[in-house]
Amino acid sequence: MNETTLIVIRHGETEWNREKRMQGTTDTQLSDIGLVQAKALGRRLAPRKFGALYSSDLSRARDTARAIVEQSGHELMIDARLQERRFGIFEGLTAAEIVTRYPEEHARFASRDPDYEVPGGECARKFTLRCLGCLAEIADRHRGEEVVVVTHGLVLDSLYRVAHQLDHGAPRPVPLINASVNLFGYGSGSWRMELWGDVSHLAAEEVTQYRGVAAN
Repeated sequence: MNETTLIVIRHGETEWNREKRMQGTTDTQLSDIGLVQAKALGRRLAPRKFGALYSSDLSRARDTARAIVEQSGHELMIDARLQERRFGIFEGLTAAEIVTRYPEEHARFASRDPDYEVPGGECARKFTLRCLGCLAEIADRHRGEEVVVVTHGLVLDSLYRVAHQLDHGAPRPVPLINASVNLFGYGSGSWRMELWGDVSHLAAEEVTQYRGVAAN
C-alpha cells in the first residue's frame, strides 16, 4: 500500500481560545502565545523533508503555516475546505453565553444530532464530508509522500473519529491542543492514526492550558 503521511496541525492559540469562545469561521488572530507556538512549530518541522504544505484560509491557521514556511521555504497552498466548522449565531460566545442567549438551539446542538445546523451554521455531517474529502484529496495528490496540513480543532476531531471508527455522538477521549503535531496515514481509502497531540516542541509555559471543554 502506497500510503501518504499527513502531519496535521491545529493552529496556534488565539485570544478566543484563551477565553473559550466559539470561533468557527470567524477570522480570529493568533495571540502572543500563539505566535510563539507557531515559531516553535517551524523549528520543529525544519529538518523534515515533507513534500507539500497546506493550510486553511483563516488567519489563525494561515499565520501558523507561514511560520513553517519561514523555516522550510515551502510554497503555502491554501484550501478553504480546511476551515473550521461554521457555528453561526454561536460564534464569539462562551458556552455560558450560548446557553443563556440561545437555550433551544443549544439543547438541539448538545444532542449531537449530526444533521442539526445552528442558525447560520453547518451541520456535523456536512462539515465532516467537507474536511475529510479535502484531506483525502490532498493525500491522493501526494501519494507516498509526507504532507503538512495546518487546520482547526474539529478537523482533527473528524480525523480522530474516522481513524477510530468513533461515532459523532460519542465522547472523544483525547483533547484538541493548539499547535500540536498529529500524524495520520492514508491509503486505500482508510485512515489510521500514528501520533496525537504531541507538543514536545513547546515549553511548558507555551502550551495552552484548557480546563474543561476547549472552544473550537
